[in-house]
Amino acid sequence: MTTRPPESLASDTAPPTGGQPPEQDGLKAGLKNRHLSMIAIGGVIGAGLFVGSASGIAAAGPGILLSYALVGALVVLVMRMLGEMAAANPSSGSFSAYADRALGRWAGFSIGWLYWFFWVVVLAVEATAGAVILESWVPAVPQWAWALIVMVVLTATNLVSVGSFGEFEFWFAGIKVVAISGFIVLGGLAIFGILPGSDADTGFSNLTAHGGFLPEGPGAILTGILLVVFSFMGSEIVTLAAAESPDAQRQVAKATRSVIWRVGVFYVGSILVVVALLPWNDPSIAEKGSYVAALDAIGIPHAGQIMNFIVLTAVLSCLNSGLYTASRMAFSLGQRGDAPRSFFKTNTRGVPQPAILASVAFGFVAVGFNYLWPDTVFQFLLNSSGAVALFVWLVICFSQLKMRGIILRESPEKLVVRMWLFPYLTWATIGMISFVLLYMLTDEKEGGGRSQVLLSVLVAAIVIAISFVRERARSKETEDVVAPL
Repeated sequence: MTTRPPESLASDTAPPTGGQPPEQDGLKAGLKNRHLSMIAIGGVIGAGLFVGSASGIAAAGPGILLSYALVGALVVLVMRMLGEMAAANPSSGSFSAYADRALGRWAGFSIGWLYWFFWVVVLAVEATAGAVILESWVPAVPQWAWALIVMVVLTATNLVSVGSFGEFEFWFAGIKVVAISGFIVLGGLAIFGILPGSDADTGFSNLTAHGGFLPEGPGAILTGILLVVFSFMGSEIVTLAAAESPDAQRQVAKATRSVIWRVGVFYVGSILVVVALLPWNDPSIAEKGSYVAALDAIGIPHAGQIMNFIVLTAVLSCLNSGLYTASRMAFSLGQRGDAPRSFFKTNTRGVPQPAILASVAFGFVAVGFNYLWPDTVFQFLLNSSGAVALFVWLVICFSQLKMRGIILRESPEKLVVRMWLFPYLTWATIGMISFVLLYMLTDEKEGGGRSQVLLSVLVAAIVIAISFVRERARSKETEDVVAPL
């Protein structure tokens, strides 16, 4: 139950149980550099940015910019720590494998299964969101059928090869990047009065003209943090995908170093355009969504349908990458003996087929819950996975505290990415994440932060308890085998 002994870093991809081949013998390096680059850029742009920003603006006004900036800074720090470990030792298990090594088998087991659980629930959320949009376009096909179709298509994509996943994600992410970049450019032209036909106010007067920059008070910044923090989940996917690329170390280092401008441009930049173009309390933001309202204000025709297409692309991207991520985490857990051994099997194309099918099966079950019991069973699944993102970030921080010493001792030449001001900034990040979790406990509304934290802690406690029971059983088996000798 203690931290595993510091075996060689070079063999860290090898499973802890004997006789199993390293993961590279199963998974194949089928992701090209352009795939990794676009996954890194687009992975930070989730559907939550497009559909969830309106509630944040309503809660904090222009001050939501500070909420996005603070959470963005948190993500940059966490990604720096994860990048340090992933560049030194790329693994499809990513932070779960590093937690296994640095904190103990219980930590890798627990955070790996919690992360898998998070993504299979996300599969149901995104499949339903995509089905709603598709049904509005083709009402002859029922919503449940659309959800089934998108799940089946993207499952097939992941089953074909890792290259097909990468190709789909390349284009999905590319559309998101082009769309958000175009929005920022057009919005910027309108703000400075250059774009003809725009009905928006010019300049940045809207940032302070309607009750000030913080119309709801400084405390609204913290409220905004709770509303936007989970839209950043997904930036870590590139560190899992890097294990299936031919130049993993360089790609991880590149993605880690570029996360600052990605967060700054896509999140803070696009929200700045919205709150500069429109008064924060403009009813159209709540009615149409922040981006549609802004596009309407600058005179873009059919803004609603354009944004529906972009949101659908973001949803499909999240589905595609979510299924990939869940399956690779299941694969890694199987490799380490923390999941059914079949999860570690790959087909001739290097695809972990059992892990993919198991992940999508739970996703299908969750979709069924969403249609049959949306306010009870499915709401429980949502709330019990709601704080997992913050748990993952905490585990990354604590793992990096220990892994820095292991890397320096065993393979210092692999430390090509370094966390800034180590260990002080790592501890500061731990403090920031802990504060957000504690502040969530003050959000007592139904389905709010309090219920998410408490239910997520309950699920985490159950998973940790299972890991201790499994480890105790393994120790007893070992003792029984050794005793007669």
